[in-house]
Amino acid sequence: MSDPSRLHSRTVGDQGPRVAFVHGVFGQGRNWTQIAKGLAGHARCTLIDLPNHGHSPRTEGFSYADMADALATELGELASGERWILVGHSMGGKTAMLLALRHPELLAGLVVVDVSPVTYPRGRDFEDYVRLLKALPLERIATRGEADQALAADIPSDSIRGFLLQNLHRDHGHWSWRMNLDLIGESLGELGGWPAEAVPEGATYEGPVLWLAGANAAYVTPDYAEPMRALFPTARLVTVKNAGHWVHSEQPQVTIEALGRFISAVADDSTR
Repeated sequence: MSDPSRLHSRTVGDQGPRVAFVHGVFGQGRNWTQIAKGLAGHARCTLIDLPNHGHSPRTEGFSYADMADALATELGELASGERWILVGHSMGGKTAMLLALRHPELLAGLVVVDVSPVTYPRGRDFEDYVRLLKALPLERIATRGEADQALAADIPSDSIRGFLLQNLHRDHGHWSWRMNLDLIGESLGELGGWPAEAVPEGATYEGPVLWLAGANAAYVTPDYAEPMRALFPTARLVTVKNAGHWVHSEQPQVTIEALGRFISAVADDSTR
């Protein structure tokens, strides 16, 4: 029987370095499935649901420090004594950065996807998504298609609606949200922040860091380079053309190639 207190995960591939992927808000580990399959011949890719998302446990409050520590515990449980390359997008990227600063001994390398260690201005999009999802009359919706149609006027992007509605779950004839939508809505300010108080005093992560940015997004800018490199002095920035915030879904092949090169370089360094 699985332990209900542990984070949900699944692994793709059975050889090579251990690589863990963590998703952004509204996401799930399976969002990285295409990337993991692309790397499966070269790495053991573990896709993790962060707390309050997917099949992982819900919590009473939101804290990046708690999330980073829960992820650190899970990585230790999954592969005691082994070091990981940790890949995090957006909220997952902030979680991964904080883990690297609090538990550097767990990591062989870090990949941060389209996020910076800064507090962002509060955006309306995420607030609107929470409001619209909470307003869906789940008790009157018969199919996922009906839910999609109900959102289409307010969220015209097919891909964004599909991304959000992956969280819609049917159990015993009733629809519900896998993610903790109430807590997410209450925590959007904290989600957009950077928990500087949770970083150990004077901490930096000296291991290899790949910083992937979407050229069409505004989460990685020249203004954010200084705080990033103050904490992660080895960070190497790669900007992906024709990609917005969801770099790995908009440019999967470029993402696979960039990650493959990084994983190989980290593995080569570890054998020297």
